[in-house]
Amino acid sequence: MNFLQFFVWGAWLLSFGKYLGATLHFSGEQIGAVFMTLGIASIFMPGLMGIIADRWVSANKLFAILHIAGAFLLFLAARETQFDSLYLVMLLYLMLYMPTIALDNSVSYAILEKNGYDIVKVFPPIRVWGTIGFIVAVWIVDIFGWGLTNYQLYFSAIFSMVLGLYSLTLPNVGVAKSDQKRTLAQAMGLDALVLFKSKKMAIFLIFAMLLGAALQITNMWGEAFLHDFSKIAAYKDAFAVKNNGILMSISQMSETLFILTIPFFLKRFGIKKVMLMSMFAWVFRFGLFGIGYPTGFGLGLLILSMIIYGMAFDFFNISGSLFVEMEVKPSIRASAQGLFMIMTNGLGAMIGAYGSGVIVQMFTHNETRAWPDIWYIFAGYALIIGIFFIFLFKYKHNPDKLAEVHP
Repeated sequence: MNFLQFFVWGAWLLSFGKYLGATLHFSGEQIGAVFMTLGIASIFMPGLMGIIADRWVSANKLFAILHIAGAFLLFLAARETQFDSLYLVMLLYLMLYMPTIALDNSVSYAILEKNGYDIVKVFPPIRVWGTIGFIVAVWIVDIFGWGLTNYQLYFSAIFSMVLGLYSLTLPNVGVAKSDQKRTLAQAMGLDALVLFKSKKMAIFLIFAMLLGAALQITNMWGEAFLHDFSKIAAYKDAFAVKNNGILMSISQMSETLFILTIPFFLKRFGIKKVMLMSMFAWVFRFGLFGIGYPTGFGLGLLILSMIIYGMAFDFFNISGSLFVEMEVKPSIRASAQGLFMIMTNGLGAMIGAYGSGVIVQMFTHNETRAWPDIWYIFAGYALIIGIFFIFLFKYKHNPDKLAEVHP
């Protein structure tokens, strides 16, 4: 289940921007707007579907319904070539897909718990198969040359249907039997808005939103950037140009490795320094894209950027979640995590998607993009965030307090 959950996403996420630009000839703003639907869907749909799973429909059945319906929407998306209609279909699809990420965890936890497994020990190696699934899908799409065609969406649709049907064969986890029913506001984390009364938490959440804007930029534009080297005779036959999806997938491989280092870094340096490492890793991630090229030394710089991605992405997401867990009252921890997700994957992702589209379009002339300038602007943005974070976010590292949450 975890393998297929992220296989479905990996089949199109990295190559979709390239397809929209090079094949459908969408503008930068239009591509950014399409990817902004991911953030829109992340704001309210996971909370809404969480309530449905809590009250009326078992999580595994709801998970199946969403993936089966999603398969039909992906099929429709593959047939759309106009911006307005494709935007609407992708918005509807992501409103179904984004909640399945949380439902995947819920179903996994329930089945493992029912069978007497230690979830903390057993689930992480299972979840790694999600990253493996993402990478395998990227490689398949890349090897078969589907990144510039709508085949990537048909391919994803097929496996979304397979996953939906397969999940119907899983043990029924039932509806959560809890006397405490969550409202939509609670499920979305809105009752945790009280955290903005704390200066420290308000600053943290604002920075979470600002850095969240950077999280999907290279996923949106990375393959399009590498594909554009095909217009240069010296690079058009380079492996990194012909198989840009495989090169980009090194980023996901790096994720699996950096996750394992987080306990060490958190204990040694504390959450503020770990989050700063993430912010400055984004500076290097974007900067190396700016000076990299597909052969020789330039290829080495691009590979280094892919490796750095693991630190940039994981150190912020996981350390930020742990910070929230440590700092808020137990009664609103779930809501606070929901609010953290809204700020990063919701509002932050929306800002990053549309804002990056505007920047890319500004530096596009006669279908030629000034990619180094684009990447340097993104690097400068991450650098400014990091510098302001140093001075504005006050936090003293307490290893004992961290051990209570992450022994």
